[in-house]
Parts: sequence; structure tokens; C-alpha cells
Amino acid sequence: MQHLVTPYSKAIEPFAWWENAFTEEQLEWLQNKAKEATISATVGGKLQGNLPNPDVRRAELNWMYKDKESKWVFETLSSVVSSLNAEFFGFDLLGFGEAFQLTNYHEDNQGMYRWHQDFGANVSRKLSLVLQLSEPEEYEGGELQILTSVDPISIKKQRGLITVFPSWILHQVTPVVKGNRQTLVTWVAGPAFR
Repeated sequence: MQHLVTPYSKAIEPFAWWENAFTEEQLEWLQNKAKEATISATVGGKLQGNLPNPDVRRAELNWMYKDKESKWVFETLSSVVSSLNAEFFGFDLLGFGEAFQLTNYHEDNQGMYRWHQDFGANVSRKLSLVLQLSEPEEYEGGELQILTSVDPISIKKQRGLITVFPSWILHQVTPVVKGNRQTLVTWVAGPAFR
């Protein structure tokens, strides 16, 4: 099921979401992979040093590469992105240019990621995708927010919800104050905008 949200006017960049792309068993498998995350999240990309900065981002992550075990994840998300792009965005896309990021935000360090855009160092990111893996009652805080020209919009907390938006849109994850939040994040690349 897909939805387009343009909450204020057509001048605001839209975001879209998709529900029920994965079964509960598949979401459980992905969430467990995210809970195993051990790499300290960094900021700035390769050009700015790609270093941890706890004032900007506090989370642990692991990378998921396409292989026999994870092929189904890539195929499912590719189908979702293709449908949403055809209906709502109309971007010239080439596909996933990078591995998928499995992220774990902990209450212990109030996991978060301040306002940022998803620019890629080696690829032209056009669409960003966030798949919610945690049940809403498993954590407090940890809101995915997208900035519009009017106000930030908090994306509803729903396990299995896939949110897709243009990568240049400012967005953040507010601090997790109780429990843990797990997500899968990826980006869809394409030729540079002209």
C-alpha cells in the first residue's frame, strides 16, 4: 500500500510511504541484524573525514551487501522504490549504488542524528529510503522528522513502514530516550540532476 503526503502545498517536496512489503518473520530477521550493529556511525562522508561526531550522530550500524542471504531484501525494496518513483517522483534512477545500512539507536547514549541531507561521496543519491524495523512501543523518542518549508513532519511510527523522500530534503532522528530503535536505510542513485 502506498501513500503520498503533501501536507501543505504542492510547492513542498513530497515524501511517500509503503506498507506491508515484508512479513513479520522478515522484519524480525532484519531487526535482529540491526541489533547486532557494532560500528560507530560517522558523519561528513569521505571528503570530510568520515569521523564519529556524537554531537551530530549517535548510533551503531552494520552494512548489508547483496548476497544469497539478503538478495530478497534488495529485490523487495527495489520493487517498492520503482513503484513509488514511477507514481510520485519521476527521477532517472540507476538503482542502489551502496550497501544497505542497518542502524541501532540506543537509549544509553540517546541515539540520534541531527538535521542533515543524504549526499553521497561517490554516487549521486536521488532518493532516500528508511524502513522502520522496531515496534513503536519498543522505544520513546527516535522520531524520523522531515523538514518542510513550514514545519518538521514526524513520520508515523509503524513497524514495516517504508518512507521514501528526495535525498536533498533535510531530515533528522530525534534522541531515543527509552528503549532502542532499529532501521534499515538506503539510497537510490541516478545520473546527476541537470
